[in-house]
Amino acid sequence: MTERPYTDDDLRSEAARQYATLAEDPDFMGTGEQMQDAIVESTDDGTCARQTWHGLLVAPTPDDEYEAYGEAQKQIHDLINGAAEISEWAIHLGADGLEPLPEQLSAQTGNGAWFRLHFAVRPDMPDDMRRALVEGVGREIAKFF
Repeated sequence: MTERPYTDDDLRSEAARQYATLAEDPDFMGTGEQMQDAIVESTDDGTCARQTWHGLLVAPTPDDEYEAYGEAQKQIHDLINGAAEISEWAIHLGADGLEPLPEQLSAQTGNGAWFRLHFAVRPDMPDDMRRALVEGVGREIAKFF
């Protein structure tokens, strides 16, 4: 008999369930509050010119026009609501000690992406091996197109 009445798979399953619940119904107002002081990634070129969402979209007028900010907030909220439920994958990757790579492969069709592959590897995997993995998979997939 084991020392505990549950398995590692039980732990992962419960963690995935709770992780999914965190993103299940995001608070619209919370989305706006979280983006307010966050840097808009495309404005972060390493200089002081980077902009927050609030600084970029809220007109500096006495009335503080929030229309553009509200539209961006709605689009971000919709992206969160439409996101794929990948909590089980995320929990397994973390439990296995893997970290996502920024590289990804996708095949585009006239109707959008046919598929998208994301990669996760151990942190100690050498860069040349990471590159070879992504490029090798890409070459193999390209044979079918």
